[in-house]
Amino acid sequence: MLEKTVTSTSINSPREQLYQALYQCRLGTLNLFDGMDEVTFCTQFHPDFSPIGWHLGHIALTEAYWLLEYTAGLPPLFPEYKELFRVDGSPKAERGKLPSIAAVRTYLETVREQVWRYLERAPIDQQERLWRFVLQHECQHTETIALGLHLQQQHQRKTSPIFTPVFSATNLSDDMVQISAGAFFQGSDLITALDNEQPRHRVELDTYWIDRYPVTCGQYRQFMEAGGYQNSQWWSAAGWQWLQQASNPHPILKPCYWLGDEQFANYPVCGVSWYEAEAYCNFMGKRLPTEAEWEKAASWVSNTQTQRTYSWGETQPSRSYCNCAIPETFRVRDYQTRTTPVDARPQGASAYGVQDLLGNVWEWTQSRFQGYPGFQAYPYPGYSQTYFDPEHRVLKGGSWATRSWAMRNSFRNWYQPQVRQVLAGFRGARSESQDYQRMTPRQMYLRAKIRGVGLNGLLTN
Repeated sequence: MLEKTVTSTSINSPREQLYQALYQCRLGTLNLFDGMDEVTFCTQFHPDFSPIGWHLGHIALTEAYWLLEYTAGLPPLFPEYKELFRVDGSPKAERGKLPSIAAVRTYLETVREQVWRYLERAPIDQQERLWRFVLQHECQHTETIALGLHLQQQHQRKTSPIFTPVFSATNLSDDMVQISAGAFFQGSDLITALDNEQPRHRVELDTYWIDRYPVTCGQYRQFMEAGGYQNSQWWSAAGWQWLQQASNPHPILKPCYWLGDEQFANYPVCGVSWYEAEAYCNFMGKRLPTEAEWEKAASWVSNTQTQRTYSWGETQPSRSYCNCAIPETFRVRDYQTRTTPVDARPQGASAYGVQDLLGNVWEWTQSRFQGYPGFQAYPYPGYSQTYFDPEHRVLKGGSWATRSWAMRNSFRNWYQPQVRQVLAGFRGARSESQDYQRMTPRQMYLRAKIRGVGLNGLLTN
């Protein structure tokens, strides 16, 4: 990959900051493809996601269009690739007919060579927001690439973790933090903020409680032990209908990325749909937090009435504060379980003491994905506005595969409620007036037994 000769007068200038970020981000992107074979490059590992190699070409196409064609006025590079790598081009199922890895990397590097040349003379004071958008666009697609590789590894495993009922409590208590009533500012007006994060606006919230940690495997196990996947009373009508349809021909009895061993009791549950998260919260006498509740718990400092960019403050994300992708060394195969215990980084806690808010797993909220008051699409309506509908739900926080440039308290991700392949978990919340009674795992088991839910052998695959 061609490196740019640094000629900026200040290493702290926006121009130099962009160079460093683009360079480090690209190192991590290319690391994902080290040693990859052509079959893996072209394979679609799930119908909802494009083949891994398509994302690499799409990164090049997007960078070329916005930075070279749209802003610099240069002619298109490799016009023969335009239809193939456009997001509204060929259907996902047909995107596996790709050029070779070498050809796509040549496309990527040729585009970047011209981007480096243009960066030397580009009016960054006028264009910085667009350059930041392109950087974050690459981050989002590398996370999807990492997800595809993670799915591939799941498919290649010869056996699934066995779920065996265990009645020992987890090491973490079911601790909730009270967030007092009052106003806070939601969203962001920073130059890095994407259109759906803007504008920053005042929101009033009543007092509520939110889980100190994301729901762990040990806690979610209690839902499974009590027959949570067999009992319709915990599910909404839409959720139960989804579960019945998705369980044909193979029953869904556990999260997509289930870690069944007791040693993973304090790891966040990962690979659940919004419907599964909702059902667990109903089972526990809780609910999912709204995105405003989640964001206030993550960003607001009540005693100074100020807003933090990250839960811990303004220091850039790193492994000291959260479980996120290290830019230069981002390789999916280097991860073992990928997630880490939810209490592993207390230094990343918010001012309220809520932990593990950024990184590790995305967190479902109950909120539908809509524009904030005064929303203005940028750089085009199709980026966010197309998804403002009753179906898409907001996720907050980021995952172990999220790059630091696309991670902050105000960042919003969105998926439909039936999707469970994303690196998503959740945490519970409840209103101050909401009835809540904590039960022990043994009580849950006995309740399930009384109801006639069969447990022996039912939850072992």
